Amino acid sequence: MKRSGSRWAGRAALAVAIAVAASMAVRAASDERAAKVADEVMKALGGKEAWDKTRYVRFDFGFERDGKLQTRAHTWDKWTGRYRLEGQSQQGEPFVVLMNVNSREGQAWVEGQRQTGDEEKKLVERAYGTWINDTYWLLMPYKLRDPGVTLTYDGEAKEGDATYDKVMLSFDNVGLTPKDRYWVWVNRDTHLVDRWDFVLKGEAVPPTTFLWKDWRKVGNVKLAAERVNTRDNRRLVFPVLEAPASMPDSVFTSAGAK
Repeated sequence: MKRSGSRWAGRAALAVAIAVAASMAVRAASDERAAKVADEVMKALGGKEAWDKTRYVRFDFGFERDGKLQTRAHTWDKWTGRYRLEGQSQQGEPFVVLMNVNSREGQAWVEGQRQTGDEEKKLVERAYGTWINDTYWLLMPYKLRDPGVTLTYDGEAKEGDATYDKVMLSFDNVGLTPKDRYWVWVNRDTHLVDRWDFVLKGEAVPPTTFLWKDWRKVGNVKLAAERVNTRDNRRLVFPVLEAPASMPDSVFTSAGAK
């Protein structure tokens, strides 16, 4: 709903001021050395300006299930929040969801048929959770300095010829699973993330480790195309990685768009 007048302008200004203050407070909670490492990562990725100017992100998220590689296709307009998700259900039914990740409103189709009511709402909400999960697997290094993320320097580590700065991420009531903990291993030579360890939902279990591999230039930024579990060699892959300069509106408005 749109509003006008000085009262609305004053409220908007106050909201911005509160948001900025909250962001500054969270960043202040991160220790200085960890914040410096995070800033070096962003620079190595292409820089914040290049990332902010990247409007469209198109990627496939691939994972192994029952010995077969399954993928789901994401198209995201970072500037407006428009989003398209395509894939197959566990029952093999093709689906398409068109939504806005900012408003969390959208439409869903299964086997070409528009869904309605609670079923559509469920599919749209599930697509939002998929967007949260899959984009974090792809874009975590770009989100190190997000509001609500606290960074703690966790020491130096050496493996082979590489030296790493370890940074722990914790979350101040943000995201769908704020009790998660991550440790990113930043290569001191390249300033890129070579590995992350994580414990989800605050569980008292040993961390799970994935290597981040195959860093490549995509548009004006860098993305890694593969994740490998060090324990069982399980792989997550991004067989499609693109940052198109433009995208037809039909991608976000028509389930049948190509």
